Amino acid sequence: MARRAARVHDVRVDPNSRVARTVVVHGRVQGVFFRDTCRREAETARVAGWVRNEPDGSVAALFEGHQDAVRAMVDWCRSGPPSARVSRVEVTEVEPTGAAAFEVRF
Repeated sequence: MARRAARVHDVRVDPNSRVARTVVVHGRVQGVFFRDTCRREAETARVAGWVRNEPDGSVAALFEGHQDAVRAMVDWCRSGPPSARVSRVEVTEVEPTGAAAFEVRF
C-alpha cells in the first residue's frame, strides 16, 4: 500500500514560549475526517506537530506551539469534527521537539 504524502504547514513560535502536549482521542474518531479537520484547525491556530490514526481505533496527536494555541487544540479534540463522537481524551505534557510544521501521518 502506497503512503500518501503528509500535508505540512510551516509554524514559527518563540522557543521560550513553546509548550507541547500529546493527546489520544477515543470514541468514534476514525472515518469522520478527524485528522484532516485537526490539520486545518492546527494550521489556523499556528500549532506544529502531527496527527495519526492508531490501530486500536483512537487518534493520537502532538501539538506544539504557544500555550494558548496548544490549549485550544486540546480543547478542540474534546469534540472534534461534527461527525466524531469523542468519549475520552488523554492529555500528556511533553517536551517540545522544535517541530516547525503540522502534518497528517499515515
